[in-house]
Amino acid sequence: MPEPEGNRLSPQGVPYTDLPHIVNADGLHLFCRYWEPDSQPKALVFVAHGAGEHCGGYADIAHSLTQHGILVFAHDHVGHGQSEGERMDIKNFQIYIRDALQHIDIMKGRYPNLPVFIIGHSMGGSISILTACERPQDFAGVVLIGPMVQMNAESATPFKVFLAKILNRLTPKLSLGSIESKWVSRDPKQVEAYDADELNHHGGLRVSFGMQLMDAAARIKRELPNITWPFFILHGDADKLCDIGGSHLMYNEAKSTDKKLKVYEKAYHALHHDLPETVESVLKKVCTWILERLPSPHGS
Repeated sequence: MPEPEGNRLSPQGVPYTDLPHIVNADGLHLFCRYWEPDSQPKALVFVAHGAGEHCGGYADIAHSLTQHGILVFAHDHVGHGQSEGERMDIKNFQIYIRDALQHIDIMKGRYPNLPVFIIGHSMGGSISILTACERPQDFAGVVLIGPMVQMNAESATPFKVFLAKILNRLTPKLSLGSIESKWVSRDPKQVEAYDADELNHHGGLRVSFGMQLMDAAARIKRELPNITWPFFILHGDADKLCDIGGSHLMYNEAKSTDKKLKVYEKAYHALHHDLPETVESVLKKVCTWILERLPSPHGS
């Protein structure tokens, strides 16, 4: 039996009654963050964070948007950060998408008639793509920063996929090694901060989790030719964690008429935490792209 609401503690031992949260369809508490503008919001932006991290890392993006009257909201996915669930373990990738839609629906209920955008990074990019594919009419645009559109070539050879499927049957909890933080950013201070952040997952990734990522990539590949919603992809060409080939593939295959791909030379994976000049450019471009897609206040 789940603990009564008042007794439920976050993985860090804080009662959920003291934390902003939603309860998902499986009864798990998801820690939420809300960055609200000083004025009446003009739009809603949901942020989907990447594998092994948490939504606290998106404060800079959020603040740059709230200055323009946009309300930004996010939650730590199941098994991440301050949310419940076994760490970095998911029965089905669809749970992330279902939870994102639930949170978006709650916010749409509070702020009806506002355009809704999604920003997704890394695995959060996969979540964002599939969330928008599920309800294409609901989103005014999707921003993808170093998204996981396909698996890296070396981790997705037919033999490795075959091996992973066998291992997943035999030992789904087997660790495949952890995310190498040195590839997150070219800024050593950002890498240090990532390593020191106790809300990030620094352990290994399980075979079962790898299988869910593979399934997500296969679903995205099938969906690409059906995509017609506006999107903006930003990707570093030295990204070793999410293959930039996937971003090129999405840009080329999606049917969207409003689509844009910005490649940052020599940049690493987390462009919003890369070198200061890259970060500044990313924040500016993301803000501008979203603002340009807001309806004009006079309805013209």
